[in-house]
Amino acid sequence: MCELLLSRRGEATGVALASVILDAYGKADADAQLAFLRILLNGFDVDQEALEKAIEAYGARRDPVSASKLHDAAEPKRQELFRRLNMAPGGTQALVRMREHLLQRLHAEPELSAVDTDFIHLFSSWFNRGFLTLQAMDWRTPANILEKIIRYEAVHEITDWDELRRRVEPGDRRCFAFFHPQMPDEPLIFVEVALAREIVTSMDVLLDPDRTPIPAEAANTAVFYSISNCQAGLKGVSFGSLLIKQVVADLQQELPNLRKFVTLSPVPGFAEWLRQQLAEPSSHLISKADRAVLGAADLLSPGEHVADVRKALLSAAAAYLLHAKRADGQPLDPVARFHLGNGARLQHINLLADRSGRAVRQSIGIMVNYLYDPKTIEENHELFAESRQVVASPETRKLFQGDSIEIERA
Repeated sequence: MCELLLSRRGEATGVALASVILDAYGKADADAQLAFLRILLNGFDVDQEALEKAIEAYGARRDPVSASKLHDAAEPKRQELFRRLNMAPGGTQALVRMREHLLQRLHAEPELSAVDTDFIHLFSSWFNRGFLTLQAMDWRTPANILEKIIRYEAVHEITDWDELRRRVEPGDRRCFAFFHPQMPDEPLIFVEVALAREIVTSMDVLLDPDRTPIPAEAANTAVFYSISNCQAGLKGVSFGSLLIKQVVADLQQELPNLRKFVTLSPVPGFAEWLRQQLAEPSSHLISKADRAVLGAADLLSPGEHVADVRKALLSAAAAYLLHAKRADGQPLDPVARFHLGNGARLQHINLLADRSGRAVRQSIGIMVNYLYDPKTIEENHELFAESRQVVASPETRKLFQGDSIEIERA
């Protein structure tokens, strides 16, 4: 049926075929779905014979026409198949689910990464920032959307509807979600915001069920405390940078009294990175003195942290956020990559900001304030995009106490 879909030219017939194929895939069991993914890999790849002919033709002519034919021949057939499947009603969402299934199997079947590359190529265009819409969520939002906020919350668990109500109904709380027009009932990203009189540095304060709300007009600070990606099938697909800039702009328009825009963000990879650093004697990101202090401390019992442990932890966290990089030069921490890519500044590191079990295991309870200054968002974004520069406050840079001479040599 997929071969037939690629061969037909009539749009009406194509829509019907695409719908049947996606419906059959959706109803298939896991083994049949995996078999289909393998067929996509092996049966809808590049036509090698056509590609070789196109290469030969381009080598002989080197003109725009032969270059265009070479480009077409180098594209795997499954990319055009995905485009045609996307014509079906609900096709975009079905393909996102198909990639979610693929990602679940990718570790066991790494050869499927070729199919994943094609998904990413197409989704990067289909989910371009220009197609996304920003909508405010509140307690009057349809229940089917609010239920998904509970389900998709990835940072601070929402235990029940009462907890959700405390996050979206009070006058000093806001929630925004980005949607794609082809998936109108499925949020892609949602952002939870607390309005406050000062920068908040602790989740205990922010999510206290007994807190007294303040009038929105009395707030001068907006704290972005949860930003969740909702669609597993869109993992690794960039929606474009400066998403938060639009949320900031909407808040400024509604509440001109707001002056500061910050996050209270997790540091999910810090604890594992620190364990690796302490186990590696040659690492220069942690000083010998801090290594001795941290190696002797029970870091998962935050109530026992004494002054020298707190100082060493702050230095190690600064080292992680400022200097721990991936092979491509981007920060190792995924949350840092997101906020720095959106034009934020690494402003402040907070110890014991989140005492939940998961936060202690992942980050020893540390959280970070990233500052979104409307005047510098675009400049910071460009610095990060062009040179991978981590824009950070002076106070954060002063925390780093690693063996700086060795760092400079490295």
